[in-house]
Amino acid sequence: MISFGMTEDQELVGDAMREFAAEAMRPIARECDESAEIPADFLDTVWSLGLTSTQIPESFGGAGEERSPVTNVILLEELAHGDAALAMAALAPSLFANAVLDHGTDEQKAAILPLFCGESFATGALAMNEPASLSDAARPRTTAEQKGESFILSGRKTFVVFGDRASHFLVTAQLGDDVAVFIVPRDAAGLTVGDVERKMGLHALTTTGLELERVEVGPEALLGGAEGADVQQIIDSSRAGLSAVMLGVSRAVLEYCVPYTKDRVAFDEPISKKQSIAFRLAEMQIEVQALRQLVWQAASFLEHGEDATKAAWQARSYAAEKSMWIADNGVQVLGGHGFIREHPVEMWFRNARTLGVLEGMVAL
Repeated sequence: MISFGMTEDQELVGDAMREFAAEAMRPIARECDESAEIPADFLDTVWSLGLTSTQIPESFGGAGEERSPVTNVILLEELAHGDAALAMAALAPSLFANAVLDHGTDEQKAAILPLFCGESFATGALAMNEPASLSDAARPRTTAEQKGESFILSGRKTFVVFGDRASHFLVTAQLGDDVAVFIVPRDAAGLTVGDVERKMGLHALTTTGLELERVEVGPEALLGGAEGADVQQIIDSSRAGLSAVMLGVSRAVLEYCVPYTKDRVAFDEPISKKQSIAFRLAEMQIEVQALRQLVWQAASFLEHGEDATKAAWQARSYAAEKSMWIADNGVQVLGGHGFIREHPVEMWFRNARTLGVLEGMVAL
């Protein structure tokens, strides 16, 4: 029998993250967006939650708790309900660490994973997005040329989360007929980290570009060793994670609009009694529930080791369209108030638009 309910542990995680988002994220979200900066004390606080280290095996310094993609999308939805940029910052270390954990060799795990089990915030970064029209994460234009036992990487990347502070980068590149991932240290010769990017939304989340000009790395840099990594699985995990973030933003818009329409009076009655408003809110609720089912389905496939490519793409595509639709309707419901910074809906609108064009920003 199929159940669409949460387990007791998932309910506990959801409740804890909902409380954290309300108390530690929502109050600082606007200030972080305006200043385009995340306070160091927030990163320290979120690091103390152990969102990354608890899911790393004890043999590499972590707590060894079982990782569940379904639980992680529940967690991501609640954090993104507080703020999308802060939620993605909180899970940025997991984006890098989980890829190494799932696909790395024993030597790569031993060298990299302990970095994410210390007492202070630490992160690597996944370099998947590229600054080109019609770019496809599954077919990067960045190339890897084999030179003896080494590899020469050339290309450009963009929207690299925490590129300004990451100790290592996971760079996707075309290697012959296949796509490979390489662990590139920050100080690699020929690697240039660009300036902090200015975006329409997600202002608080620092992203940079990368330029790789014939960066030479050894055979130990190839994620997964000679067998390589399942790059599509990394992409699927990222797409499901981004969908969960967009779900959280969509729910935030809806839950802000409903009480607003009950309090906002026009022509001697709350605007929630106007059919055009009531029907719009009902449709927003339907889309939020539909999106959650798609996100959970993709996460379930990932959790059970099934092919999640189609499900993750469907969730990602639907989330990109409907989160933008919900945010746009949220602005319309608030009328003139939807365009001013007194209310957070305009920020959520900008965040939803930005999230809809990204890849490789968060993972399960």
